[in-house]
Amino acid sequence: MAKKGLRSWVKENWVDIANKKSDGSYPKCGRSGGEKRKNYPKCVPAAKARAMSKGQKRSAVSRKQKAGNPGGKPTMVKTIVKKKKSWRNKAWCN
Repeated sequence: MAKKGLRSWVKENWVDIANKKSDGSYPKCGRSGGEKRKNYPKCVPAAKARAMSKGQKRSAVSRKQKAGNPGGKPTMVKTIVKKKKSWRNKAWCN
C-alpha cells in the first residue's frame, strides 16, 4: 500500500455509504448542526464507494451497525473483508 500524507487523505471526498440519497448518490461524511440521519454513518472515500459492489457496501454497513458505538470514539470496522480459506478446500482433501 502506498504511503500518502495527511494532506492527500483530507482532500479525498469522503462519503457516507450507510445513508443513500433518493437520487442514488451518497451524502458527505459528517453531520452539521442538529442533522439527523437514519443509520450510523459508515464513511469511505468516494472512489472506494464507486469500486465496491452492492453486497460489499451492505456488508460493511451491517458490520458497522453491529459493532455499535460503546464510547465517545467511533468504532472502526474493515470496509472489505477477505474470505478465509478453509483447509477443507484443498485439492488433496477431496
